[in-house]
Amino acid sequence: MGEGFFTEAAKKFMHDGEAVGELCHSTKLDSIDFASVDAIFCCGGHGTCVDFHDNATLKSAIESMYAGDKVVSAVCHGPMALPQCNKPDGTPLIAGKVVAGFKDSEEVAVALQDKVPFMLESKMKELGAKYESADDWNSKCCVDGKLVTGQNPQSSEACAAAVISILS
Repeated sequence: MGEGFFTEAAKKFMHDGEAVGELCHSTKLDSIDFASVDAIFCCGGHGTCVDFHDNATLKSAIESMYAGDKVVSAVCHGPMALPQCNKPDGTPLIAGKVVAGFKDSEEVAVALQDKVPFMLESKMKELGAKYESADDWNSKCCVDGKLVTGQNPQSSEACAAAVISILS
């Protein structure tokens, strides 16, 4: 990980054998009973632009969690999962919601704007979301009811804290 991204929290995680072991043996999404889960947290990274976008299993999980008044959270590129999702009334899940996600200017800064399926900030606005952001590479976490979103890697800890707060 590059400077600024390999945080103290990331270092702590990497030195926690039990945590790394859990990550290496994660549960397949389609085998989870989401009625028994209180929150879903979609982490970012450019891989999510392929894995989360147009993913029927993830879409179903997020929609059922949202409809069940459970916490739906995503940070950085994790919100790539949200544009495909709808509220029970059929409208876009993020329409009218205050959200954050990887900024268009941050995507341009890393020169991957031509590699992602869509520019996340623009797509969220197009779907009627109330997109908010901080300056590039600064933390921004938005909480709208039980929807928690964050702008970039620097927002990860704030998003996690917001989810824990809602669940507490």
